[in-house]
Amino acid sequence: MNHPRMLLIAASVAMANLAYAAPASQLDAANPFAKPSTLQYGYPAFDKIRNEHFAPAYAEAMRQQAQEIAAIANNKAAPTFENTIVAMERSGQLLSRVSPVFSTLVSSYTNDTLQALDKELAPKLAAHGDAIRLNPTLFKRIETLYAKRDKLGLDAESVFLIERYHKDFVRAGAKLSEADKQKLREYNGKLAALQTQFSQNVLKEVNDSAFVVDTREELAGLPEKAIAAAALEAKKRGLDGKFVIPVVNTTQQGPLSLLSNRGTREKLLSISTVRGSRGGEFDNRDIVLQLARLRAERAELLGYASHAAYSLEDQTAKTTSAVNKLLSDLSVPAVRNAKKEAQEIQEAIDAGKGGFKVAAHDWNFYSDKVRAAKYAFDANQLKPYFELDRVLNDGAFFAANKLWGITFKQRKDLPVYDPDVRVYDVFEENGAHLAIFVLDPYARPNKRGGAWMNALVNQSTLLGNKPVITNNLNLAKPAPGEPTLLTWDEVRTTFHEFGHGTHGWFSKVKYPRFSGTSVPRDYVELPSQVYEMWMAWPEVLANYAKHYQTGEAMPKELLDKLRASQKFNEGYRTTEYLAAAVIDQRWHQLGSKAIPSDVKSFEEQALRDAGLDFAPVPPRYSSTYFSHAFSGGYSAGYYSYLWAERLDADAGEWFKENGGLLRKNGERFRQMVLSKGGTMDAVQMYRTFRGRDPVIEPLLERRGLN
Repeated sequence: MNHPRMLLIAASVAMANLAYAAPASQLDAANPFAKPSTLQYGYPAFDKIRNEHFAPAYAEAMRQQAQEIAAIANNKAAPTFENTIVAMERSGQLLSRVSPVFSTLVSSYTNDTLQALDKELAPKLAAHGDAIRLNPTLFKRIETLYAKRDKLGLDAESVFLIERYHKDFVRAGAKLSEADKQKLREYNGKLAALQTQFSQNVLKEVNDSAFVVDTREELAGLPEKAIAAAALEAKKRGLDGKFVIPVVNTTQQGPLSLLSNRGTREKLLSISTVRGSRGGEFDNRDIVLQLARLRAERAELLGYASHAAYSLEDQTAKTTSAVNKLLSDLSVPAVRNAKKEAQEIQEAIDAGKGGFKVAAHDWNFYSDKVRAAKYAFDANQLKPYFELDRVLNDGAFFAANKLWGITFKQRKDLPVYDPDVRVYDVFEENGAHLAIFVLDPYARPNKRGGAWMNALVNQSTLLGNKPVITNNLNLAKPAPGEPTLLTWDEVRTTFHEFGHGTHGWFSKVKYPRFSGTSVPRDYVELPSQVYEMWMAWPEVLANYAKHYQTGEAMPKELLDKLRASQKFNEGYRTTEYLAAAVIDQRWHQLGSKAIPSDVKSFEEQALRDAGLDFAPVPPRYSSTYFSHAFSGGYSAGYYSYLWAERLDADAGEWFKENGGLLRKNGERFRQMVLSKGGTMDAVQMYRTFRGRDPVIEPLLERRGLN
């Protein structure tokens, strides 16, 4: 999912309660952003928005918010919660209309014009944020309120908002000298530009490094439909007679589990692993080094030993030592299990008289054979039972109805940026309209890889906003007339992002700063990973796992095999994840004087030091295409998925102990976790829900590491 919105982006609202008038707009009235959208809940008018509307809208949005902030900071009246904190929460209404739409299109439906503007805007938006958070007059007002916050007669959410603003400003450099503030501004501008460049290079490199195959024979093992799709992709690129397999964002590639030609497998994985490091205009190696150095220098300027130390202080993990301990505690058993799995694969290779040692490009192909031998089960047998509409309607939507009584109804009247995008109304059990849900399921050349949730409109009772929440997947779009059949992992991703959606829909907070997923990064994955549990819950699985042609339920024998094989390959899955998490931490725990000169050598040494240098299991991401770590959002934070899994595995045990898929359980989770947003300390929030602190044993059991 996308990182929670920046402080400077507030939700739209009339400014009637401010002590000053809203700035008069200088934006052309013909620009769709000049006024709030008239569509329900402020849903964006995608049919009217054009590339040329963004630059003037952003310029005017920053001008307006700068004027609003100046009025707050220079208010002659003594600072009050209303005229300072609440006024800031109400500011930036135009920016809040422009930013979510722009970020949605840049990530999901980009083009050369938007990418050029993204590069141009990144340092300007960084400077705009700095102008707010480094304003000494404004910070003095916040400090005054912070010092007497417990004597203002405010409710707990409002007191916590003052504390959060104070912490945000201090961490943003508000207490630095003017000279150091100027250094910080320079760092932030450079970092914003480099992160944008890294992200754009990743997308362009994916398209530029697609795997071109000369002959059909080299694609032996792929289904005919996949080969036809590869031929069509080649034709689109002017390569008639050849075949093209697009590369996805992770190191391993889906076709590797099917390709029987070992040379083809090796070429495909090689293309994947050298992305961003093969020279040329999309090479990210120098950008990685610059980002690591600048982040370290900025952290040191702010008084921290490293970027990781700075970042983790604001998470539930708090310290680098806590994260390092979690990663190191799991690395030994994970690699031990992966080596056992490798031995089983080697036995399969030897049995087939392969005559070679297992390598990374062999793993998926032969692990499927081992699974078939061990459980008489081929994962591809599942796909006919996982058709997208059924997974959604009879799976994710069905579980949500059982837990909360909510229902979904597709609508066609709201504009979308691509014909494949779907829009749904979300209704409470009593028929009240809860939210709007936007689903963008398919991969496109102009869409970044991965899967994520975002908010086009954040919920806030202060502003009267109801949520408009998006889910993005990257499923392969089938040929016209063909069904969209999912793998088990793609079903998991669908439920995962849907879980993030519940965090947005059920948000019930007053202030935009706390809306939905505005929680610590290593806590934000809790709702999404808890929701993954329902994909395999017997009642839910039986409801959606039906053959796309016959409608027949998945045979019990296949269901049993699926359940029996749930922990299969967990050594691999955990090791590849830990390797990426360690790479992220090692880069970001460096001091500015310790930045290496060679990216690949540094990665290799980091994995050796951590005991994760097991060649058949490469890291899930390497630095030059590791968007989580180097495009912003999850820098020093990739560990978050595992940290949150400790919580969700523990929370899953609570659900099981209390009867599972029941309304009373769903309501408790909704009221104590999903509705709270960022209104309280996340550790305390979990403790209140669970009745105690989390334990790690359920996570170890789930991953077969106990």
